[in-house]
Amino acid sequence: MPAGRSAPGVPTATYRLQVQPGFPFAAAAAAVPHLASLGVSHLHLSPVLEAVPGSAHGYDVVDHARVRGELGGEEGLRALARTAREHGLGLVVDIVPNHMALAPRHNRALWEVLREGPASPYARWFDIDWTAAQGGQLLLPVLGGPLGAEISHLVVDGDVLRYHDHAFPLREGTAHLPLPRLLDAQWYRPVWWRLARTELNYRRFFSISELIGVRVEDPEVFEATHAKILQLLREGVVDGLRVDHPDGLADPDGYLRRLHEAAGGRWTVVEKILADGERLPASWPVAGTTGYDALRHVDGLFTDPAGAGELLGHYRRFAAPRTDRGGDWDATVRRAAHEVLSHELAAETDRLTRVASRLCAASPDPALRDRAPWALRTALRELLVRLRVYRPYGSGDTALVVTREAAAEARHAFAVPEEGEAVDVVRGLLLGPPADGTPGAGPDLTEFRARFAQTASALRAKSVEDTAFYRYVPLLSATEVGGDPGRPAVSPKDFHAYCARVQRDWPGTGTVVSTHDTKRSADVRAALAVLTECPRRWADVLAEVSRDAAVMPDAQLAWAAWQTVFGLGPADPERVGQALLKHAREAGLHTGWTERDTAYEEAVAAFVAAGPCGAPGARVAALRDSLAAHVRANVLGTALVHLTMPGVPDLYQGTEDEYRALVDPDNRRPVRFPAGETAGSVEPLEPGRSGEKAAVTAAALRLRARRPDVFGDAATYAPLAAEGPAAAHCLAFARSGEVVTAVTRLSLRLAEAGGWRDTRLALPPGRWADVLAPERTFDGHARVADLFGPGPVALLERAGGTD
Repeated sequence: MPAGRSAPGVPTATYRLQVQPGFPFAAAAAAVPHLASLGVSHLHLSPVLEAVPGSAHGYDVVDHARVRGELGGEEGLRALARTAREHGLGLVVDIVPNHMALAPRHNRALWEVLREGPASPYARWFDIDWTAAQGGQLLLPVLGGPLGAEISHLVVDGDVLRYHDHAFPLREGTAHLPLPRLLDAQWYRPVWWRLARTELNYRRFFSISELIGVRVEDPEVFEATHAKILQLLREGVVDGLRVDHPDGLADPDGYLRRLHEAAGGRWTVVEKILADGERLPASWPVAGTTGYDALRHVDGLFTDPAGAGELLGHYRRFAAPRTDRGGDWDATVRRAAHEVLSHELAAETDRLTRVASRLCAASPDPALRDRAPWALRTALRELLVRLRVYRPYGSGDTALVVTREAAAEARHAFAVPEEGEAVDVVRGLLLGPPADGTPGAGPDLTEFRARFAQTASALRAKSVEDTAFYRYVPLLSATEVGGDPGRPAVSPKDFHAYCARVQRDWPGTGTVVSTHDTKRSADVRAALAVLTECPRRWADVLAEVSRDAAVMPDAQLAWAAWQTVFGLGPADPERVGQALLKHAREAGLHTGWTERDTAYEEAVAAFVAAGPCGAPGARVAALRDSLAAHVRANVLGTALVHLTMPGVPDLYQGTEDEYRALVDPDNRRPVRFPAGETAGSVEPLEPGRSGEKAAVTAAALRLRARRPDVFGDAATYAPLAAEGPAAAHCLAFARSGEVVTAVTRLSLRLAEAGGWRDTRLALPPGRWADVLAPERTFDGHARVADLFGPGPVALLERAGGTD
């Protein structure tokens, strides 16, 4: 398959289901008639292989050779596939190549490694640095406190060591030894969980110590961990793959090539988050990404750039004087990155430093000698925090992101210029080609470059998604996976350029607007985007409710709390409270996951109950109600653009109709599906009518299913320009000259400016029927006011030949 082109059997649209013990394969099968009638072509399942018992997500895999029993096992999956086939649907599954659960009781491969150590045939499976820890033991950060305080809870039970719910195998011939000699004799060392920050000697998923890295770059490990999935592909049970977190792999390029060959070129997308302007490596034999780049562009269309800037000003006046944290996105990210490297990823930084020190010590080049580990560590940190992408790929790509300018800035961290040369040493190791007689001739340089890239991806995820997004909150809809809060708006010109590039290079890529990982669902973000069209009104309301509400725990969190209830609308206070508690812990400014400030968290709960979810919240609700028409325009516009732009749209469970959800676990709750084929007929839009988003969704999906040629690999994408006083508020494009999408953007600004007036949209030649109301037809230069008569969006299909 040529790079960037779609695989055989490309879906027309997929529908993501979170399978879990509370929603097993049988429940998914019961939903099939509804989903088939909706118009999707494939079900998209969260991970299906054996996971830790009770797991609600399935990313903590313990056995790649078995389909998860709690979901119905392999027979349950095959039965689901049969039911799906009967209704014309295929299956796409999420796979997790990067890591497994650190749960020896359930993970047999890891159990054997703990029992036999480096000599175990499974030892090559896991990314463990046996030489890093004293005594060559694998560090297990599972104890609730220092060993001295917990040793009485460690109990020998035959050939098993138990600690509360944990169980570990004992090395042969050691069960008779007294504690702590028994512990010293094992291939592992149970330690206080806090030591994971600095002492860990295995690669993990981000900073989650319960997930241990897997070395799928090893061909034998790849074969062992992919055999079941490949069997399901060969036998037609599964049709396509979503690859979770390829950035965590040592060699994503090699892995994806091996997977492409083994899977027979099946449609595959990768969960790769691209920074603004970054491109997916053209050499990757995949259909594209899972779609967070599309999310950023769709959201940006409905964000007013001038209003976003004004909102930022109000945020700074509201929050910064009280918190000493101004609204500067780049500074927020840089500060968070330094903290993450010093705390959560300290062990990863130390491992990189050790490899760099070995390279320098072994080098025949005098310029690399005499580099103190602290200087190399500082150089690594200063370069890592300046990366603006998740990770570089290959030395050529590294040169584009580890720039000379970044190196010059990094050197300022050193008081002595000669010590600052460590930055150039590290940059040279990353960029210089390996040659005979240099450190690159051995495995250390390969490891160093892979470790740097892996650490970079973990750093970006933790510092941006899991920290900065919770600290920089002028507009919550912009703090989304793949988003750029520093530049939240996207112009129609840039959106069209993005779509044209996708259609040309990656026509089978995935597109999303809501997922299991989004901080807020698309409909919540669509509501929040309206605030960029009325920033003054928002600031006035906040000033009013802040006078009446309970004392704020801090101004930043208060701003985020009020925006949360505006975006969500009426909701259970417990849902809001849990989301805001997670927000506060992720931000890490006043409390955290591991260093909790109980008094502060109690103050947050009291504030949420008395303020946003109390009587003052009615004022915010009134503002939302007054903007309902504009929220509606954004909700419907987001949905229609997503479903008709280039790429393969993936709908998250429940989002076919209006769906308001906050960060996980709120957005991973099981959803209820109607019995039978109840997606319903497509009805005309009516302002305020319940279910109108479902009507737009079904219309677009059924059109895609009926006209795959219009939206597929060979399709075309053409921007359509409106003319007249309100032209900037109409975003329109044609697909293959057969379908036209038109949506209203910034509708509040439009209303304030006097409406559409005589704005017209030049349609391609021919007669066009409104898919939502086929009796309505248009041709030539249609008046936009007529086009959007029933609602803020229009989906047209050519009704006859060109004239």
